[in-house]
Amino acid sequence: MQITKQLAIFLENRAGTLARVCDALAEHKVNIYAISTSDTVDHTVMRLVVSDYRRALHVFEEHGTLVVEDDVVMIEDDNKPGSLARIAHQLAAAKINIEYAYCATPPKAKKGLLILRVHDAKKALKVLNT
Repeated sequence: MQITKQLAIFLENRAGTLARVCDALAEHKVNIYAISTSDTVDHTVMRLVVSDYRRALHVFEEHGTLVVEDDVVMIEDDNKPGSLARIAHQLAAAKINIEYAYCATPPKAKKGLLILRVHDAKKALKVLNT
């Protein structure tokens, strides 16, 4: 469990956009740990947690892409029923709101990766580590 940087990039919602982003990161040896997209009619917001956020930030800025960086909590936890509920209850009891979350886990994996955007990442990390 750790605090890490998430990059949010704002792109046109068109075919091939994700492929170009992935190509640019791969060319600069940046691995994607987590990704989420949300769309509007014309644009998409792509949120990424990557192996080297500074390098990725440079890549996006070189391409003239608007990038916003945020602290998020990255949690590797058990892939079993109730794991997310436990985390959500701990944060709720500490009055920490989960602004958004994304995760994915293969069905048979023992662990999963969860990304949480909360108002106070340091406080959330302290609460979850107790």
